[in-house]
Amino acid sequence: MRRYSVLDPTAALTDRLIMNQIGESSRVIDLGCGDGRLLCRLRDEIGCTVQGIELDHREVIEAISKGMPVIQSDLDRGLKEIPEQSFDYAVLSQTLQQVRHPQELLGEMLRVAKRAVILVPNYGHWWIRVQILLHGRAPITGSLPYDWYNTPNLHFLSMIDFRELCEQMKFKIVVEIPIIRGKAAEGAWAANVRADNALYVLEHA
Repeated sequence: MRRYSVLDPTAALTDRLIMNQIGESSRVIDLGCGDGRLLCRLRDEIGCTVQGIELDHREVIEAISKGMPVIQSDLDRGLKEIPEQSFDYAVLSQTLQQVRHPQELLGEMLRVAKRAVILVPNYGHWWIRVQILLHGRAPITGSLPYDWYNTPNLHFLSMIDFRELCEQMKFKIVVEIPIIRGKAAEGAWAANVRADNALYVLEHA
């Protein structure tokens, strides 16, 4: 699953936004945890009990070398090994659009945790619309830096699409934070047009 380098300002922002949604000493599972960077921060900075799940073997080894408890597993196979309500928060950062069955994974997140913290790219961004309209080609942006033939993304959603899915699944959106030009912009106007990414906190309605 995609992870940014520790020096990437986008990583610093998204880590902080995610951590701001999580209470101290919470139980947190990070799905697609990469090298365990966020897990380390959650444990060391706010005293969380953490668990990671990651498919990439090299990332798993890196996370374990940092002292992080990580299970090597494919999110497309679900979270059957995780008991119900084992965690306070389930985190999924820049990964929902990469799994085959996002609806099922969202359901699993709120089965194993009280709240889900999710960061997704926004395909409703104005520059994506302009590229398709003017050039008729698959768009490339800073937050979606792939060609059509090598992208790990399987699904393409806007903020409106995500809200509608949550409504269908009867999930309550507790927090919605658009990220515009590298800054959190909660309550921003025309967010579906302006946001590169968006962070959500969900719970059962």
